[in-house]
Amino acid sequence: MSDHINAKPGEIAERILLPGDPLRAKYIAENYLENAVCFNEVRGMYGYTGTYKGVPVSVMGTGMGVPSIHIYARELMTEYDVKTLIRIGTGGSYDLSLNVGELVISKGCCYTSSFMEYADLKGTFSAVADHGLVYKAEKLAEEMNIPARVGLTVCNDLLYFDNKPEIAKQWNKYGVIGSEQEAVALYALASQFRTKALMIMSVAVNILDLDQPPLSKEEREKELDNMIKLALETAIAE
Repeated sequence: MSDHINAKPGEIAERILLPGDPLRAKYIAENYLENAVCFNEVRGMYGYTGTYKGVPVSVMGTGMGVPSIHIYARELMTEYDVKTLIRIGTGGSYDLSLNVGELVISKGCCYTSSFMEYADLKGTFSAVADHGLVYKAEKLAEEMNIPARVGLTVCNDLLYFDNKPEIAKQWNKYGVIGSEQEAVALYALASQFRTKALMIMSVAVNILDLDQPPLSKEEREKELDNMIKLALETAIAE
């Protein structure tokens, strides 16, 4: 058992999906996994292990933001020997052509977070996804007829800040198509501990087109099936 995960050795699969919302983890376990067993309830951060198409897969919430996912992802990698970690969550579109409900497969993560300052590197770290996972997710999305875009994302510490549309335009000039709040920690940890990581994001709001209605709270919790299916298929394709 680790400090924040109450699982015994062998109770967590080598492949895991990481939604921010623990209720989304519960939804995935109940609707997609066979014979799912709960391995964690500490602090209400539900985690389950079952099988998907006969392959052992786990799913666990991580909470919101870099500090929270850093705790859980690090313990999963170092204490439970998890090899493939796929974050699934919602975020904002920084591109007018990327609409609410579409998916983003993050091949690399820019960041405004101060997270990497703690590494004391004499340079700037490049937070990138595992190339094999990106390739498989893109190919599977095409085969499954799921609207998905491969591109750069940006990870921010803050959700609410002034001049968000103007900031989105500036990032989009350099090819950044979406924003969220966790990927830099996941990608950095995966590089540090030689594991595989990917972030798949469902667009909940288009920052540059606020006339589009955002996803509701109910949709954010439950109706993100394309993202879940793509993540599961990518995980077992390993």
